[in-house]
Order: sequence, then C-alpha cells, then structure tokens
Amino acid sequence: MYGQQSIRFGPPETPKIIKQLMIANLVVFTAQQIAPALSDLVSVQPRAVWNEGYIWQPFTYMWLHGGIAHIAVNCFALWMFGSDLAIAWERKRFLRYYLLCGIGAGFIIATWPYVTLFFSGADPEVLDTYTLGSSGAIYGVVLAYSMMWPDRRIMLIFPPVSFRAVWLIPGLFVLTMLMSGSDGGISHAGHLGGVLVGWLYLRRKTVTSEFAPQRVPPSNFFKRRWRRWRMRKTLRAVRSDDAGHDTD
Repeated sequence: MYGQQSIRFGPPETPKIIKQLMIANLVVFTAQQIAPALSDLVSVQPRAVWNEGYIWQPFTYMWLHGGIAHIAVNCFALWMFGSDLAIAWERKRFLRYYLLCGIGAGFIIATWPYVTLFFSGADPEVLDTYTLGSSGAIYGVVLAYSMMWPDRRIMLIFPPVSFRAVWLIPGLFVLTMLMSGSDGGISHAGHLGGVLVGWLYLRRKTVTSEFAPQRVPPSNFFKRRWRRWRMRKTLRAVRSDDAGHDTD
C-alpha cells in the first residue's frame, strides 16, 4: 500500500496509459522487423535533422528500439516506475510529461554533436550517428518517480542491494557509463537530455499526490546529501574513538 513500508514486486496495478505505450512500442518494433529501412528514416540523425530538414525525427525516434533486449528493458522500466506515476498524475499529465521528456531528449541528441564539434573539434562523423529508443522518456519517468517518492526502498535481485529511490538516477548513470565501455553504443546525451527536460518541467510544478506530497528538491539537493553523509560518518568515527578510550 502507498505510504506504508511493504515489500512488493512492481506496481499495485498497471494503468491503461502504460499498457497503451507498451503496445505502441511493440507495434512499431514489429514494423521495424518488417521494414528495416524505417529505422534510418525516423531515428535521430543530427545532420539529417538540422541540415536536411528531417525535423520529425526527434518526435519519432522514441518509438523505435535496437533489439529485443533494448525494448524489453525500456518497457520493464516504464511499467515498474511509470505505473505509480500514472496513477498519481492520471493519464493526461503523465502522457504529456512522457512525450515532453522524449521529444526534448531527441532535440538534445540532434544538437549536442554540433556543440562538441564547435568546442572540441570532435570527429564530424558524429553528425551521422543514428539514435533510437525511448530511454530519454524513461529516464524522465524514473526522475519523476525518484522525486515523488524519494524515501521508497528499491531492492534489486541481482546484485542483492537495497537503496532509496532518490539514488536511482545517479545509479543509472554510473551503470550505463560502465556498460557502454570504450566503444560507446549508449546515448548518454539522450539519457541526460530526458533527465534535464524532466527536471526543468518538475521545477516549474509541484509534484503532489494524495499519497506522498513532495516538492522537487533544490538544485543543490545531492550536494547537501553528500555533506550530510560525510558529517554522519565523521560523527560515527568520533563516537567509536571515544568509546574505545572509555574501555581502556
């Protein structure tokens, strides 16, 4: 139940909008298998978006996926974290937020390579890279979930660790950085773009529900948490040292 510390796998129910989004992703994924050329046409390619006028790509790329594992992970995350959010926000607000994060991330994906070219002289081939997937929208959803219920405990089966929901986004970024390796393959600009757009949206609105009303933390939230953790660690060390002296 909401507001109580209980153990459960997944959300208490799956809202209709979550089912519809998952079905839409599966339908488009099936179409990709039938017509592979579809991926090149509607994925985000920076040069195509800004040089050739393929302005629809930041709107369409988020419905495509690169394989079964890709769509499975994204649909699972949408179901796991999006369901509670859709229940609390209701259909229209959730769908608006989901699309905003995905489309915003798409434009950031299309723009970021030009920024790197301008400032660092990166390889011009980055302008021809294709990006697809709903990860930008999913990261926005996970961000909203972690801000809505920051103290909820998340328990992983493998590895068997437990942590508070507020650490979901930092943990995901570390995980994807480790998974991407030296050859890339993961759009960090898309992930960060979804988080950035979601953060800007949530900063303008109070995230509330009848279950767990919360405000979006200020921009120095994680810095303050880090300082508090270090202070507590120092205090525990001092107390341990004092206890050791008392026994001598």
